[in-house]
Order: sequence, then structure tokens, then C-alpha cells
Amino acid sequence: MNAFRTIDPDAPARGAAGADTPPAPPGPPAAPERIADPLVIAGREFSSRFILGSGKYDLDLVRAAVEQAGAQIITLALRRANTTAGAEQGNILDAIPAGVTLLPNTSGARTASEALRIARLARELGCGDFVKIEVIRDSRYLLPDNHETIRATELLAAEGFVALPYMYPDLTVARELVSAGAAAVMPLAAPIGSNRGLATRDFIQILVDEIDLPIIVDAGIGRPSQACEAMEMGVAAIMANTAIATARDVPGMAAAFRGAIEAGRTAYLAGLGRVLEQGAAASSPLTGFLASPGAGEAGAGEVAPGDR
Repeated sequence: MNAFRTIDPDAPARGAAGADTPPAPPGPPAAPERIADPLVIAGREFSSRFILGSGKYDLDLVRAAVEQAGAQIITLALRRANTTAGAEQGNILDAIPAGVTLLPNTSGARTASEALRIARLARELGCGDFVKIEVIRDSRYLLPDNHETIRATELLAAEGFVALPYMYPDLTVARELVSAGAAAVMPLAAPIGSNRGLATRDFIQILVDEIDLPIIVDAGIGRPSQACEAMEMGVAAIMANTAIATARDVPGMAAAFRGAIEAGRTAYLAGLGRVLEQGAAASSPLTGFLASPGAGEAGAGEVAPGDR
């Protein structure tokens, strides 16, 4: 039997329409593309490290701000998630693009039990299990009550919430929040709404160095440059609200923060250059070409003292 077969170039290809052989079945669906350097919170991956607050926006600006920020997580106060038909203030949920993770906060809670009640209501409204814990009893400076925040974290984590507690940066408190079941820790940079920047920089750096959870800087960041600086320190993400909501061009400022956060993260991963506490170091060699022609005392490649 002849082992070779004549191939007719005009014959339909194998598996092509009209051929005797049926087409091969489709293969398995392609695996979803992996996110490079994701922000991971409770096992969920996000490509954006910008968490956008929504507390001070007009509803018609929320969508534009989210889109320009590239944010995949947006916070909201329960009082703005108004599902009552015909509500005069509108429902912020209608303004948030599909696919964005909601992060309701427990704004207004003065105790851990109040925070738990607000979180339960948010879940019933369909806001999901992510919750930013805010327990504040100080009405002047709006500083979080760290003790009640620890207790609230414990209560919410026990009920299956993904708890992200807002706290005054303190290493002992952060460790207790980890033990209580926090999914991330959110230290303030400066008092809420102040736009003062990284007033607690050194304490945030301690948390970055010592806590094995995402450190998300929240409150007080007032400029894109400050967000970039925080990301260069190694924090996992930035949450901003007032700095964007009070800008002349809200979408433009959202885009500026996005770029700054991405630049800061890139710089952190690249490794910042060393810092000299004293003296200086030339960026170009100073030897071999600065010697005076008649400086016989200087050896080859050395600079005569009078030329320094």
C-alpha cells in the first residue's frame, strides 16, 4: 500500500465548511487576564489603588469623577443610598457605574453597636459586605475612637463583613485591629476634610513596616503630590474625597490623583534612590579632567587642592 497520498489543492481544508470531517469542538474559554500588581483586599483583586469618596459630590459629578479616577471602589454614606422612590436628593447608587465595588461607611456611628446596625442596614440595601468602619464621638476634630473601632471590627468581622477600619495611626491599635479581623487598616493622614496632607507621616510609615495588611491612607490628603508621596512610602492605596470634591474641575482633579497614585506606586516598586543626610555627591565624575595644567603636585586623576 502506498504510504503517500496525493493532495488536491482545491479540496476543502480539514475542518472547513463542506469537508467531510466535522470542525473540531471549541476549546475551553481563555483564563481571565491576571492583574499586574493588584491591590488585594480579602482575596479580591483590584487594578486601581485609588478609592474614591463620594460624600461631597453632586450626583451628576459622581459618575464623571469615578470614570476619570479609574476607581474600582467608592465609599458612600448610608443616608445617600436612598432607595425611596421620588426622594428629592436622589439615590447615589444610580450614579455609580456598574462593576464598581461599594464601600459603605458607618458615618454617624458613635459606638461599636451603632456601627454594626448601620453596616447591617447597608447590606440589606444591597451594598455588599465591604464596610468602612467609622466610629467618631469627637465632634470638633472628628478623630476616630480607636477603642470602639476595635470592638466594631470584631463585631462586623464575626458577621462576615469585610471590615476596613478608619483609625488614628497607632501601632498597638493596628495590631489589635488585625487580631479583631480587619481586612485592611485605614489610618488618617490629617483630620477629615482638612486637606493638610501627611501630618501623621512617620506613624503611617511604622504601620507600613509592621502590619501585614493593606495600609490605605484615608482623610487629609489634599493634593496629588501628597498622594504620590504616600504611595512612595509603600502604602497600598489612597482614599480621597474632599481634595477632589472641592476642586474647581472635579473630573480633572480626579484624573490628576489617578496619575499621581500610579506614579507613586511605580516609584515604590522601582526603589527610591538613597538620601544623603549630610554633604553632597557629584552626579558626574570629578577626577581626571579638573587638574590645573601646572599642578605638578597632583597625581594622575587627582584634583589640585586649589581647584576643588
